[in-house]
Amino acid sequence: MTFRLSPWWILLPCLALQATGCVTNPYTKRWQLLMIPQSYEANLGTQAYQDVLSDPKIKVSQNPVEVAPVERIATRIIEAAKRSKYAEAANDFKWELTVIKDDTTKNAFALPGGKIAVYTGIFPMADNESGLAAIIGHEVVHALARHGSERMSQGMLAQIGLVGATIAMQTQGFSPVTSQAAMSALGVGTQVGVLLPFSRAHESEADYIGLLLAADAGYDPQEAVRVWERMQQSGGQQPHEFLSTHPGHETRIKRLTEHMPEALALYNQANKAPVAQLPPVGAATALPLAQQP
Repeated sequence: MTFRLSPWWILLPCLALQATGCVTNPYTKRWQLLMIPQSYEANLGTQAYQDVLSDPKIKVSQNPVEVAPVERIATRIIEAAKRSKYAEAANDFKWELTVIKDDTTKNAFALPGGKIAVYTGIFPMADNESGLAAIIGHEVVHALARHGSERMSQGMLAQIGLVGATIAMQTQGFSPVTSQAAMSALGVGTQVGVLLPFSRAHESEADYIGLLLAADAGYDPQEAVRVWERMQQSGGQQPHEFLSTHPGHETRIKRLTEHMPEALALYNQANKAPVAQLPPVGAATALPLAQQP
């Protein structure tokens, strides 16, 4: 069976690209599609941050034993960002930092606009302030490099392509059942072939640039490798790397090791940060927890 696709729907992705900004990452030279205005992205980040902190299950730590080291590290990472290739964005961000008392959640994040949250459950993985600097540097890069905006842009473009393909198949005599089956296959292909690899690229990019930020902030970049070794040892079955949004631990460690000479050169020239062990998880708090309204 032969058929001819109407040309108008094929042009939709091209029209979308023409109406957007395409930029090159200043560190990796990777091309990025950004269809979301930065002001809108920052508003999304602020709203998401407020949503997290307004959750009644979230408890904000006021214990200086937990908060003080995170504040020290974040301050130095932000200052390093302000003299990095992301200086313009870093200076425009309205930075905020929250330490969340949750010893079971091994997580930290930085949202567009500079909204940072660190869960106390990540302390054992970080072990010390240099380890936590690697983690915070990684998360800050996601915001500075606009990875969230890029993911949304990729999703919008993929949706345009899927809608166009649906219309094309239906106008060319394919039955709804056939079209639905084909679109399911195309959707899987879109997810694996475009969206997930870019997500892994984001993680690798954040690992690399975050390593440089932490080193320039005065933290030993070699601790980043130890963080991922501890992550690897902590267990948990990882999905196959091809179908994962994150690189495998071994891949991460290998790439960090490859970038280490560049990071060590920055670290050797940096004003060294004071480094202490992070407080143990489950330690008694000196002050009561504050529950965000």
